[in-house]
Amino acid sequence: MQYLNAFLCGGILCAIGQILIDKTQLTPARILTGYVVTGVLLGAIGIYKPIAQWGGAGATVPLTGFGYALAKGVKAAVAADGWLGVFTGGLTATSAGIAAAVVFGVLAAAVFKPGDKR
Repeated sequence: MQYLNAFLCGGILCAIGQILIDKTQLTPARILTGYVVTGVLLGAIGIYKPIAQWGGAGATVPLTGFGYALAKGVKAAVAADGWLGVFTGGLTATSAGIAAAVVFGVLAAAVFKPGDKR
């Protein structure tokens, strides 16, 4: 059942993104940024936690999950360190994902020789 929930949750998020691409003039970059901000807002007000518990990886892997992790990290750091946690909490909570993205991006660039499409 966990696999089905993850598939449904991730599929719903992807379907919303596809509808936004098809029906609006928003660029993909703005949609992706909107997903992160939505995850932060829903995480900050406590709505995203039940979604993440139900959807599992279908909710935590997409960009809304990244925003949720940022909000959760900031909330924990503010509780521990005060207002300094606003600046450090999000990066601390998401540092593994950011580091992985950088490392795999560099490896992909080294292996596949990126260049302009012509």
